[in-house]
Amino acid sequence: MFNIILFGPPGSGKGTQSEKLIAKYGLKHLSTGDLLRSEISRETPLGLEAKNFMDKGQLVPDEVVIGMISTALDSNPEARGFLFDGFPRTEAQSEALDKLLKLKNTEIGVVLALEVSEEELISRLMNRGLTSGRSDDTNEAVIRARITEYHNKTSAVAKYYSGFDKVVQVKGEGTVEEIFSGLCSEIDKRLS
Repeated sequence: MFNIILFGPPGSGKGTQSEKLIAKYGLKHLSTGDLLRSEISRETPLGLEAKNFMDKGQLVPDEVVIGMISTALDSNPEARGFLFDGFPRTEAQSEALDKLLKLKNTEIGVVLALEVSEEELISRLMNRGLTSGRSDDTNEAVIRARITEYHNKTSAVAKYYSGFDKVVQVKGEGTVEEIFSGLCSEIDKRLS
């Protein structure tokens, strides 16, 4: 089983590249946002617990999210690997994820970080805002704040996985195919 964490600031192309990577490598997409919504809609014990926190405006505790990830791993025994999206976001979450994966006899194979200049991100998001209907993609100040928040949060995760020599910076500018090729090259090095 080969597991990947794909990082990138808002507008870096994570969504586009995730779909292509999942298709090429037969990975299962593991988005914590999707997991939360699914568990809540199915009214599972973890979903009800998460909803209770969310209804109070609180963050869902890491233990609950890790529980959902554990369920997702167990529910997909045929998966060739998982692509983690939106998790982990802190060093504590990284450590918890590693412990869980070790229990399942697997690990994170690589952390791919898409590197895109701030000006390119702003340009992409402003363009996306013209068609997406997302209000957070139409205001440059809001976009800059989201990019800063991303860097503040994910730097701890990158630092954590760098300690295990698992972080690779991949150029996130160019054509979709050029970026995809760069990501595949890094994955293929680790699969061979």
